[in-house]
Amino acid sequence: MKSQQPAKGIMLLSEYDDAQTYQIGCECTDPDHDHTLWVEHDKDIDAVTVTIYTKYTSPLWGVSRWKKMWTLLTKGYVEGEASLLLDKQTALNYADALKKAIKDLDGK
Repeated sequence: MKSQQPAKGIMLLSEYDDAQTYQIGCECTDPDHDHTLWVEHDKDIDAVTVTIYTKYTSPLWGVSRWKKMWTLLTKGYVEGEASLLLDKQTALNYADALKKAIKDLDGK
């Protein structure tokens, strides 16, 4: 199995001098489950930062929602997790997009 170009499930959103952004689609086709991936090159310390943005939800009036608000007020943060359902081809394309972004940013 080889990575694809254009890549299934992976869309390049934008390119900057020091960053690239991608949209990674969930196999369930719900856009609320998609991830936005930022790959940034910090030339000062020669490092790459990978940031993943996703929507975090909880039931509207559930007890866990009130617990999360209380935790946020008392501790200053809440913990959560996100899942992204990918088939094998999309997962390979995801990994290749990361490798390509790092290689492209390293050359700039």
